[in-house]
Amino acid sequence: MKLVTVRLTGSGLAPARTVAARVQGDELVLLPHADVGTLLASGEDWLDRAAAADGERLPLEGAPLAPVVPHPNKIVCLGLNYATHIKEMGRPTPTHPTLFAKYDGALVGAFDDVHMPAVSDDLDWEAELGVVIGRPARHVTRDEALAHVAGYTVVNDVTVRDWQHRTREFLSGKTFEATTPVGPYLVTSDELPPGASGLTIGCSVEGHTVQKSNTADLLFDVAATVSYISTIITLRPGDLIATGTPGGVGAGRTPKVFLRPGQELVTFVEGIGELRNTVVKDRL
Repeated sequence: MKLVTVRLTGSGLAPARTVAARVQGDELVLLPHADVGTLLASGEDWLDRAAAADGERLPLEGAPLAPVVPHPNKIVCLGLNYATHIKEMGRPTPTHPTLFAKYDGALVGAFDDVHMPAVSDDLDWEAELGVVIGRPARHVTRDEALAHVAGYTVVNDVTVRDWQHRTREFLSGKTFEATTPVGPYLVTSDELPPGASGLTIGCSVEGHTVQKSNTADLLFDVAATVSYISTIITLRPGDLIATGTPGGVGAGRTPKVFLRPGQELVTFVEGIGELRNTVVKDRL
């Protein structure tokens, strides 16, 4: 099953809002939840209820999609999780997952603009597999972990490199406003290989492929990652995990290459979907 969060415009006294929806052919079937995150938090039978619902329908084509989970309780990201990216960054291979966080204000929809901040021109791409939690997870083993995953989505952890490297902590370069597209769908786990392994992942800039790899090459796979994070903190339904990027980022090139205003960034994961975002420059 594919699920989305769609934006509905207001009319009359009704304000603009978002609503969760199930993709059915070329239509969206609206669900009685404000977004996919709210659906996942509504009870462990969310999958059956989402499959059985038969509400108002809208055309899928051209639908204004919000981030698939607009307001996760947590967004946990992995750095240095593909050997090719570790090598191009000149880093030693980690013995434990390299974790950092970002805030929901960084998230945009699958076809929204990505904002280059006014204070930097060093905007870089990072295609990633996104994991969305479906059941609370605390101290789960690797063997148990995948049962707590609702499904998978596409993320581009667009990074402001000079701000990322101002200090040893990544946060400031990773959570600028409106920089991280997520979507277009949450594809439920039953539709994909276990742990979404073996899927082609990559992105292009202005039609030129800049990253292409396979999720089988993750250093710490989805099960290991969910188990590890759950040892630290309870993962809740709707939480988003970005599993790291393969080699090919702009900062790893000689000379370095960064995104520019007006360029189109396309990010894909096989079997899940495609993000298509235009870079715009913010003004102070």
